[in-house]
Amino acid sequence: MTTDFKTARARMVDNQIRTMDVTSHPVLDAFGDVPREAFVPEHLRDLAYIDEDIQIAPAGESAPARYVMEPAPLAKLVQLADIRASDVVLEIGCGTGYGSAILSQLASSVVALESDAALAAKAGETLSELGCDNVVVVQGPLAEGYADEAPYDAIVFSGAVEYVPQVILDQLREGGRLVVVEGAGNASRAKLYLRDGETTSPRAIFNTAVRMLPGFELSKEFVF
Repeated sequence: MTTDFKTARARMVDNQIRTMDVTSHPVLDAFGDVPREAFVPEHLRDLAYIDEDIQIAPAGESAPARYVMEPAPLAKLVQLADIRASDVVLEIGCGTGYGSAILSQLASSVVALESDAALAAKAGETLSELGCDNVVVVQGPLAEGYADEAPYDAIVFSGAVEYVPQVILDQLREGGRLVVVEGAGNASRAKLYLRDGETTSPRAIFNTAVRMLPGFELSKEFVF
């Protein structure tokens, strides 16, 4: 039996996203328009609209497995970023490009940063096929951000980190917003950073648990 992706997408918006206090109509419309099934492996497409993360790359020797983020926390982060139609946005850890496609419907332009060459290539291909012409996918270390196109009005992390490097905070425009999940597992918090002059201060907004991005591990101190 062929999956009715359009109906599944509408149910995702109504049952997973609206019920988690996502009230922004542009954000809801974006999640209702972007085909999540296009961004997951073909053998998992029938599961594209479950309320879970979906693996898009296995773990390596020094890197965690990569996932398309569960819809509800992603939607809450995007709403928190308060993307405006004139904004230039940096997405860190774009994976196969699902979050990039969502952001492309809200922003003027999106720089989608990915460290994994195969994922970056897949993201570029899929976004092009869907006509997301205001997104450019770039490959590079996630923890360095992408200074070539800075400053950004908003920066969105598509995964959790242990800390936000100062070099990324410095890429925010005055008045810019950065949204990220800090911490691992159930101890993690979604935070909003606001740039005010030389200061970028965080505020914890809600509890959530999402998969970790590579490259943001804190140095482990030796204990004697």
